[in-house]
Amino acid sequence: MARLNVQIGDLRLKNPVMTASGTFGYGLEFQDFMPLDGIGGIIVKGTTLRPREGNDYPRMAETPMGMLNCVGLQNKGVDYFCEHIYPQIKDIDTNMIVNVSGSSPEDYAECAARIDALDRIPAIELNISCPNVHDGGMAFGVTCAGAESVVRAVRERYHKTLIVKLSPNVTDITEIARAVEAAGADAVSLINTLMGMAVDIERRCKVLSIGTGGLSGPCVKPVALRMVYQVAHSVGIPVIGLGGICSAQDALEFIMCGATAIEIGTANFLDPAISIKVRDGINDWLDQHGVASVTEITGTID
Repeated sequence: MARLNVQIGDLRLKNPVMTASGTFGYGLEFQDFMPLDGIGGIIVKGTTLRPREGNDYPRMAETPMGMLNCVGLQNKGVDYFCEHIYPQIKDIDTNMIVNVSGSSPEDYAECAARIDALDRIPAIELNISCPNVHDGGMAFGVTCAGAESVVRAVRERYHKTLIVKLSPNVTDITEIARAVEAAGADAVSLINTLMGMAVDIERRCKVLSIGTGGLSGPCVKPVALRMVYQVAHSVGIPVIGLGGICSAQDALEFIMCGATAIEIGTANFLDPAISIKVRDGINDWLDQHGVASVTEITGTID
């Protein structure tokens, strides 16, 4: 059996397969389908400083080879997470990582600080695709200054592994990646969803309640691969790849393009055991090709 363990900052993963935030709940919802300790990490649903109701329905729509969502980060807030969710997940034998969102750098930092106090949460993933309430609603992650402001604020108050999730809705994602690296990020994950919309021609209206939503699934994979490749060649910190991964072949493509680890998102809705199958498929490919460790093929695409 090949060696599947990888390292992201101080974070040690038993294998490079993780689940993406917003597609795997808190992990507990999937324990009847797969052993939760069989993958490298679980990134739980987005958590904010205060409770959020999310957007009105409808907030999901199928698209060819993908889906749109505008859930709106519905959650009960970080205090509820610390008091009620954390005790249920802290003993799962894998890396339990919290996805953190906010509407200002101060919100992000305070939320991160409260999670910092939880012994069994070794890392957070910052979702910088959120709108900046102080800047007219523009997402933090679409400008270097906005992205850097969030990471610097969080880095001052958070002392464990800090992963920053990058938005693809930018002209040059490498600029944003370098900015968050300079601000103190330990790793970057990409891509978050692409902005899209759907139309109901019979009702002559937009399908989603707020008009637009995040596009995910196999249709975004070529864009995600390109961006992972570009970022991996632009920064010195580890890159985590995601975007349309549905098989071991998909995962291996991301790894060869420079991803140290990968996240599986939309595919969890189709097959709740897909992450274990991808893990086993990676191992089988490595064995068949005489590769002793997954790290030997990381970033081998020039």
